[in-house]
Amino acid sequence: MALPAAAGSVTCNLLLAGALFGMLLSPVPAWALPTALLKSRTTAAPASATDIAPAAATDRALRERLRARYRGIQELDGIIPALAAGVVRLEGEVESEAQRKLATRITAQSGAATVDNRLQLNTDLSVRLRSAFEQVLAKLVRLLAAAPLLLIAIAIVLLLGWLGRVFSRRLHWMRLRSHNPYMDGLLRGLIRVVFVLAGVLIALDLLGATALVGAVLGSAGLVGLVLGFAFKDIAENYIAGILLSLRRPFAPGDHVVIEKNEGKVVALTSRVTVLMTLDGNQLLLPNALVFKSVLLNYSRNPKRRFDFATVIGSHTSWNDALELGIATLAGMDGVLADPAPTAQIQELSPDGATLRFMAWIDQRENDLLKTRSEAMRLLRRALREAGITPPAPTQRVQLIREAAVEADMVGDDTSQQRDVSVDHDVDTQVDAARDAHDLQGDKDLLAPKTTAASSTAPILVRHQ
Repeated sequence: MALPAAAGSVTCNLLLAGALFGMLLSPVPAWALPTALLKSRTTAAPASATDIAPAAATDRALRERLRARYRGIQELDGIIPALAAGVVRLEGEVESEAQRKLATRITAQSGAATVDNRLQLNTDLSVRLRSAFEQVLAKLVRLLAAAPLLLIAIAIVLLLGWLGRVFSRRLHWMRLRSHNPYMDGLLRGLIRVVFVLAGVLIALDLLGATALVGAVLGSAGLVGLVLGFAFKDIAENYIAGILLSLRRPFAPGDHVVIEKNEGKVVALTSRVTVLMTLDGNQLLLPNALVFKSVLLNYSRNPKRRFDFATVIGSHTSWNDALELGIATLAGMDGVLADPAPTAQIQELSPDGATLRFMAWIDQRENDLLKTRSEAMRLLRRALREAGITPPAPTQRVQLIREAAVEADMVGDDTSQQRDVSVDHDVDTQVDAARDAHDLQGDKDLLAPKTTAASSTAPILVRHQ
C-alpha cells in the first residue's frame, strides 16, 4: 500500500511542474488565459447575417432615395440605379448630354461614394429634335426673363462707348496730347477701347456672366497667337510703321536713299513707305525693310556739297589751275562762301594730273545737279581761256592757221551762267500724289504740317 501512495505523489509533482513550466513559456498571463482564449475564439468566428444586414439596408435606402429624386425629374425618370458595395451604376437612356451630367451630379450629392455612369443617349431622331427644341425654348424664356437687365447692360455699354469718344476727342483734358498726329490717333483709339471694354465687363457682371470673360480672354489670346504666326510679316510692318512715325527719320518731300532705292517721300502708311523716284515712278517699300535698312536723307541738312574732277596736262601750272578753279566756283551764283570752295590734286599720271574741285550749295535754293553741271562748264571754259588744257590722248600732227588755233582754244561757249535753281518737277508730282490720297486706303502716319521748333527737324522741300 505504501508504493501506490508514493507513485501518486510523484505524479502530482510532475503535473504541477509541467503547469508551472507552461505558464512561464506562455505569452499570455495565466490569469488572463480564459479571456484571451475567449477573444481568439470570437475573432476566428465567421461573420453572421446580422453583421451584413446594416450594409444592405444602407444600399437599399440609397437606392430608394435616388429613385425618388429621379422620379421628381421628368427627364431622369427612366434611369435605373444599381448599387454594389457603395458603387452606384446608372443604366438607361437620356435625351441629352446635359441630362447625363445632371444624373451624375444628383447621384454624387445623394451620398454615393463612386458613380459609374453608363447612361446612353437616345438615338430616336424625334426625341433628339424635341430635346433640342425644348432647350432652345428654355433659353429664350430665360432671355426674355432677363430682358430688363439685358437692356440696362446694353445701355451701360453704349454710355461708356460715348464717354470714350468724348474723352478721346479731348486729350488735353488728360494732358495726353502730343505733337505727333499718329500718336494722337493711337491714344484716341486706346481710350475708346478701354471705355468700351470696361462697359462690357460691367454688363457681364450685371448679367451674372463673369465666367464668360475668362473664356473670351483665353480665346482671344489663342486667336492672337495663331494670327501672330500666320501674319508675322504684316504685324512686323505695322509695328515698324508705328516706330517710324515716332522716330520720324524723314518728312514728306525728303530726298532719301533706302537700300539702294532713291526717291522723295510721299507718305508713310501702316504697311509701306511710299516714295516717288526721280523718274516719276511710285515705289512702295515695306516698313520693316525701311526700319532695318541704312537710310540716307539728303534733305536733313540744307547744305550739300558737290564735286567733280578734270584732267590737265603737265605743261601747265597745276597751282594756277587750282586757284583759277576755286575763284571760278566762288564767283558762281548759288555756291556758298561758307564753307568755301576747295580743290586738290586727286591723281597723277605721266602726261598730267587729275584735279578735284568741291563746293557747297543751299539745296533749298539751288539744285545740286544743275549747279554741278554749270560749275563744270564754267571751270573748263576758264581753264581754256587761261591756256590750261587737258593732255592730248594721242600724238597727232595738224596744220591749222593761228586764228583757228585761238578759236579752238576758246571755243564759242558763253560766259553767262545758266539757271541753277531747284528743280521742282518731282516735288510737284509728290504734292499731287499726297493731295490725291492715293495711299491704298491707308492713313498717312506722317504729319502733314511740321513745326520748326526744333533745329533738327527735317527740312521739307516742297513746290510753292
